[in-house]
Amino acid sequence: METSMTRKTSRAGLFAAAVGIATALFAGHGRAAPAEFRDLRVEVVGQGRPVLMIPGLNSAASTWSQTCTALQPGVQCHIVQLPGFAGAPAVATDNFLGGMRDRLLAYLEERQLDRPVVIGHSLGGVLALQMAAEKPGRIERLVIVDALPFLAGLRGLSPEAARGAAAAMRQQMLSATREQWEAGTRQGAGGMSRDPAHAERIVAWGLASDRATTAQAMSELWAEDLRPLLPRIAAPTLVLGAWAAFEPMGSTLDSTRRIFETQYAGLKGAKVEMSQRGYHFLMWDDADWLVGEVKGFLARR
Repeated sequence: METSMTRKTSRAGLFAAAVGIATALFAGHGRAAPAEFRDLRVEVVGQGRPVLMIPGLNSAASTWSQTCTALQPGVQCHIVQLPGFAGAPAVATDNFLGGMRDRLLAYLEERQLDRPVVIGHSLGGVLALQMAAEKPGRIERLVIVDALPFLAGLRGLSPEAARGAAAAMRQQMLSATREQWEAGTRQGAGGMSRDPAHAERIVAWGLASDRATTAQAMSELWAEDLRPLLPRIAAPTLVLGAWAAFEPMGSTLDSTRRIFETQYAGLKGAKVEMSQRGYHFLMWDDADWLVGEVKGFLARR
């Protein structure tokens, strides 16, 4: 029988996981000021094949700066800063994912980007999937970095149960005290990157994010089940997964790969590759591997 203490522990763990998944790594260096587009900030770097790069929940756009540099020459990066995250101004919404999907698709039209590549990390990966499902054929290729179409499936929840858990999660995140929020952010950041210095940056960016935006977006991530939409996606897709942070809990590379392959079974031709050593922020923890996988995928006919 579940005791009161068990429920409190479970909720505390869920809160830490939510904040941990929601935080991101910043690695900034001097760039030109990004352009503003419907609450988005988009930095354009380089010339050539257009590549839209979407960071994760609470992430700074500069999460992708090193990857963009490594992909040069011949690539024009459009690096997105989502509103409300990492100190960016927030926008009031009760449908964060849908609103950002529509803004990003509108950005492609406004800038006349012809069938770009879209790369997304975590929440950014979910947005990339939503974009490709909403406008099949509009995107040439997808690269999804450590994101799943049904996040709550990791806990064995049904879609209906996930929606209930998401509502409770959102309320808990909004009602947490400042001290509880900071403690949860610090706890969750521990498994996001191998580098302790990066973990501190993750904490800083999590605390700089707008809490209402984080809670709304995280609850939507938890409630969302994109698996029924996957057959609509026409773009060839590369999925890059992480597992090493969960090794102490019994996860193996093969067992985690099976989770990814099962969740992406409805996306025809999706290729799943697993990092041997990286934690959630693969663009930092296993940068050479990630860049090599992306370059090889983009070079295929």
